[in-house]
Amino acid sequence: MQKHLINIEFEQYDLNELPDDLRSLANEARRASLSSYAPYSHFHVGAAILMADGSVHKGSNQENAAYPSGICAERNAAWHAAAALPGVAMKAIAVAAWTRAGMPEDTPPQECWQESPISPCGACRQSMLEYETLHGDIKVLLLGRSTAYLFPSVKSLLPFSFTEF
Repeated sequence: MQKHLINIEFEQYDLNELPDDLRSLANEARRASLSSYAPYSHFHVGAAILMADGSVHKGSNQENAAYPSGICAERNAAWHAAAALPGVAMKAIAVAAWTRAGMPEDTPPQECWQESPISPCGACRQSMLEYETLHGDIKVLLLGRSTAYLFPSVKSLLPFSFTEF
């Protein structure tokens, strides 16, 4: 038997410490979360992707009573970007979420950001990994209320990834 250890290196920032381009992307992800349709989970997620040409493509989670017909924010943004700009590399993705769980219903979304940075689900990680495999590393910026985690690539979030396609 052999034991192995997986280490994942990432940077932690206060939101106000982020470089301007990443702070702008973070703000776009938060704005995207405001268009989410989450009547079942009440968990509103937004994603924003910075493309190699400088454009930003956004997505939000969209739920449906015929689960699992909905889509996560990350795949929504990635598929929109890939359809709009086929062959153009994705350079970074930012993900933000908010919920009013445990708060009064009239609490503004800006006061409901998740305390800790949130992470994409496995399906979103795999979807993003395929674009990364085609075009190079995609930085991943995960946002919390006042903290952000910056990962150098999608594969750093999915160490045993499926890339034989």
